[in-house]
Amino acid sequence: MKSISSAQKDNILVLCSSGQSIHQIASKTGLGKSTIARVIKKHIPNKENVKMGCPSKLTPHDKRSIVHHVLSGKASNAVQATKFINLIIPNTVSAQTVRNTLKAANLKAVTKKKKPLLKPAHRKKRLAFALKHQHWTVEDWKRVIWSDETKINRMGSDGQEYVWKKAGEPLGEREVKGTLKFGGGNLMVWGCMGWNGVGILCEVEGRMNAEQYISILEECLLRSIHESGIDEEDIIFQQDNDPKHTSKLATEWFEDHDINVLSWPAQSPDLNPIEHLWELLKRLLAAYEDPPQGLFQLWERVAAEWGKIAKEECQKLIESMPRRVAAVIKAKGGNTKY
Repeated sequence: MKSISSAQKDNILVLCSSGQSIHQIASKTGLGKSTIARVIKKHIPNKENVKMGCPSKLTPHDKRSIVHHVLSGKASNAVQATKFINLIIPNTVSAQTVRNTLKAANLKAVTKKKKPLLKPAHRKKRLAFALKHQHWTVEDWKRVIWSDETKINRMGSDGQEYVWKKAGEPLGEREVKGTLKFGGGNLMVWGCMGWNGVGILCEVEGRMNAEQYISILEECLLRSIHESGIDEEDIIFQQDNDPKHTSKLATEWFEDHDINVLSWPAQSPDLNPIEHLWELLKRLLAAYEDPPQGLFQLWERVAAEWGKIAKEECQKLIESMPRRVAAVIKAKGGNTKY
């Protein structure tokens, strides 16, 4: 380690005390930056770290403007924030500089989650529903039979799938997701669940209409209610606001069978715990090593895995209802994490 004279050391300390950076001191003294930093650290231990390199093109005000622009939703990524800030500062900056600014403000880039588009009317009805049921306990939610439909693909999920690979590694089999023309086929199924477990699963044939929905209610819902262990006069049935669910035919059927239907706000899958049961079912199906040979085998697997779902899974989801309702109230009717 090269030693320096007392005069050089004193010169460094004087320049540092005058507010000059390590880069500026190095230019004036001809000494190395590491040597200067070592002297400052030894003789001025309480001084904040002096940054090396060129001074930032962004002032503290510029940085606050960038963070505010992103947090207010006016820019959704660093590129958009860069375009914004470059319009109002004399020296343009790169997107990476803006990313560094956002990271320094404890922000991080995350993938946007797909959520239903909520109009003001949706928010209002969701909030009204949550406020009406905010005092319901788990005991109240135990009375509900939850229902929904979902699509199950023969060749796996419609969503993105990820795989880790080494830099420069050529395309290999493990990085390829096989596809078939027209997707390989899929099933649409209707299902329900209650406190004591899953109900009867029913395959939807073609495009469901009001008449087929009534058949499903007759064949699957009534059996599910009978096997639910809940007193039939206490049953509350949940369904979304699909037109076939709210048709005159369906409304009359519920009235004829004395089934109390829960008034449900539109665009609210986050309030329906059965949505997470579908996710569980699809993970169980994805665990099979080979895809089903056809739709018949797919149905066999779906029915088998559905029947294996323990009642504890349903209970765990239903127990989340007070938290889901509270989350909607906190979001003032907006989307939640569920």
